[in-house]
Amino acid sequence: MTASSRPRRATLPDVAALAGVSTAAAGRALGGYGSVSEDVRRRVTEAARQLNYRANRLAASVRTGRTDTIGVVCADIESPFFARALRGISDVAHENGFSTLVTNSDEDLASEREAVQLLLHKQVDGIICAPADVKQVEHLAQAQSGGTPVVLFDRVSDRLEADAVIVDGMKAAYQAVRRLLDLGHRRVAIVTELRQPREQDWARFLTPEAEVSLGELSPSEARLLGYLRAHWDAGVPVRRELVRRTGTYAAEAAYQQTKRVLALKNPPTAIFTVDNLMTVGAYRAIRDLGVVVPDRLSVVAFDDLDWTVLVSPALSVIAQPVYEMGAEAARRLIRRLRDPEPAPPATLFMDVTLVERESVAPISS
Repeated sequence: MTASSRPRRATLPDVAALAGVSTAAAGRALGGYGSVSEDVRRRVTEAARQLNYRANRLAASVRTGRTDTIGVVCADIESPFFARALRGISDVAHENGFSTLVTNSDEDLASEREAVQLLLHKQVDGIICAPADVKQVEHLAQAQSGGTPVVLFDRVSDRLEADAVIVDGMKAAYQAVRRLLDLGHRRVAIVTELRQPREQDWARFLTPEAEVSLGELSPSEARLLGYLRAHWDAGVPVRRELVRRTGTYAAEAAYQQTKRVLALKNPPTAIFTVDNLMTVGAYRAIRDLGVVVPDRLSVVAFDDLDWTVLVSPALSVIAQPVYEMGAEAARRLIRRLRDPEPAPPATLFMDVTLVERESVAPISS
């Protein structure tokens, strides 16, 4: 089809002509601004449907000062956790008349900064972000100072005054690991994606007296701290060889680290994985090595994925309300966009649940 023969896109004057009203009245009816009668609104809406008319959102944004679009910076769009959260965000956005523009940072700070700039260039009304580094959020602060509200998701930062929707990862990990210790396990491994450059940062956590705020921790750091504190409170020594860091969010790296820890001369009797990718890699290693769960190894995983109940034995998990976390982040952002006198920023901690299934057993004597 040539350019000259391509069907012409319907315009607002076309809609107005078919509805028998002025172009201005048609614009008010479709744009939701100004005053029009119910009869005019009905005729214009029907004309727009017949012509398959698509509104010029850019022109509308010039009139209203908004695009009715929420920008999302996702840490890992392939992760089932973030996929479920995005569904919650998009459902609430749609219910409130907002579109969603999604970007992906791959947990990389430079990529996140580029994503934020892209969203600002697209003139989104607000941004929901899972920050790659809670200590480096200047780009998010700049977005806020420019009039674009920001809501943090899954992480909170002491260096940004913004609403946040999170779970207490330290408390959740403590609950899971303390349960294993109470069942008599004394060699509990942890598989975490904690990255090498932060080694010096988290080394200070190795003393029970450390005062640490969740606002200065990544999710993996918070969960490691919960693991450590469970040991301290139970009076069980922390074995450094059982802390297995992958340095990346990758199931294959978790697979390799799990194989190594299970090959130790004195292997763990229980293992705790800090997120869904670590769980996938660790479970595959356990299966490939033929380690019997829970007879030889008890397993607790962070995140309640669909497959965790399809394997045998079914995995015990820390279940997060992931969909509702995303939905609440969207609600808070929309509320901030619509409220002329918004309340001060606040952090919402959502509850987690330790779901015990078949992968955990007391230590055999």
